[in-house]
Amino acid sequence: MQNEIILKMEGICKSFPGVRALDNVDFMLRRGEIHALMGENGAGKSTLIKILTGVYQKDAGQVYFEGRPVHFRSPQDAQNNGIGTVFQEIALCSNLTVAENMFIGRSRSAFVSWKKMNEQAAEMLASLGIPASPTQELASCSIAVQQMIAIARAVAMDCRILILDEPTSSLDEDETKKLFSLMRALKARGVGIIFITHFIDQVYEISDRITVLRNGKLIGEYLTEELPQIELVSKMMGKALGDVSAIKKHEPPQAEDSVPVVEARGLSSAAGVRPFDFAIHAGEVNGFAGLLGSGRSESVRAIFAADKVTGGEVKIKGRRVKIKTPLDAMKQGIGYLPEDRKNDGIIEDLSVRDNIILALQVLKGFFRPLSRTEAEEFANKYVQLLGIKTASLDTPIRSLSGGNQQKAILARWLLTKPMYLILDEPTRGIDVGTKVEIQKLVLQLAAEGMSLTFISSEIDEMLRVCSRLIVLKDRQIVGELSGENLTEQNVMQMIAQGGEWGA
Repeated sequence: MQNEIILKMEGICKSFPGVRALDNVDFMLRRGEIHALMGENGAGKSTLIKILTGVYQKDAGQVYFEGRPVHFRSPQDAQNNGIGTVFQEIALCSNLTVAENMFIGRSRSAFVSWKKMNEQAAEMLASLGIPASPTQELASCSIAVQQMIAIARAVAMDCRILILDEPTSSLDEDETKKLFSLMRALKARGVGIIFITHFIDQVYEISDRITVLRNGKLIGEYLTEELPQIELVSKMMGKALGDVSAIKKHEPPQAEDSVPVVEARGLSSAAGVRPFDFAIHAGEVNGFAGLLGSGRSESVRAIFAADKVTGGEVKIKGRRVKIKTPLDAMKQGIGYLPEDRKNDGIIEDLSVRDNIILALQVLKGFFRPLSRTEAEEFANKYVQLLGIKTASLDTPIRSLSGGNQQKAILARWLLTKPMYLILDEPTRGIDVGTKVEIQKLVLQLAAEGMSLTFISSEIDEMLRVCSRLIVLKDRQIVGELSGENLTEQNVMQMIAQGGEWGA
């Protein structure tokens, strides 16, 4: 019974305009099994789940549920057939009671027996060990308990497959343990669980099997106990353990007693970043490395105060400063090119010119506007310097290619002449030629004395431009690599082990 295959997906293909999201992917789930679905951003995990649950329709392939071919046309269809999904964002009604959330939408009668509903909810909560009362308002429950109630709702609807998509991202250690206890209880009942997470340690704590996807293709299915963590990291990233990239980069001159350009001590933020220390010297290019969700972006956002800073201190050239907002950071000579170009970077309806001068105008203040002549001069300079392809400076930036949009945002920050520039995924989604141009520019800026932090999902790219890598795992720094230790193998080993290389 426990090894009986409850779900089989064979040869699943799905394409979107210009993108092959899934290419002949197979996936199997057994009863009473916790199966981790792993892969980096863009690997195809979400697309596969959305096909299973009827959000997307597959282009090719077949899905078998409990031995019979199925084709779910909507999430409701999948739910009615025994497939429950609990997402990272809890899709419940906080103003309703626990019992109401568990049974909402299930009654086909206009008459509801509140007593019977509360009794059934109490029985279910008790059987699953969930510390909540049927009559209490959901808003009064912790996030962890709300996650458990969302799971209880799926169980109450007689789900045979439960999909948990990043269920622990907002939970602390104790809350995660309670959730895992619930998952084990459901596993014992024969429920097959698909567990999607970016926390590798949790995968090894709770899962029985692991399926790895990369770039829309199946890499393999493995028994968790037979797959070392470093091999999992290697399969997710697509890098052989012995692959050592040639590193040719600018090595900044650095006296042992030199004062860092920017230094942070015990810095933390409301985005869940644990207190960390950080320092960067003049002319240095360092990087934050780690898997998706490791805390790379959240850490640099804390330095720039893009997220609310909750603790720690920052020094600029040895002098303690208060940086509570991005404007404070900008006034201290810090620039930040964000990871999400579309939502946090460009302002689509503004022209190329206005997007380029935006940060400088903010620094000057909106009561001291740049003249049209100044704006034209500044924008023209960086359009030529960076080779931004645009019909004119008046062209709306949304009309530009992704690579040219990225160059325009980079121009925005270079125009402010920062002494420290943070680049978060500056080459994502752009062509190879533009990637190389940006990498060369980073090294050129460092050679001229600017300090830069470079973040990329591609380790080989970071090795080409960074002289030091700060490695993160589960939202905390686990070590640093530099010099001859700065190799792909060592980065992956540190991510997998969660500690100093060679320890």
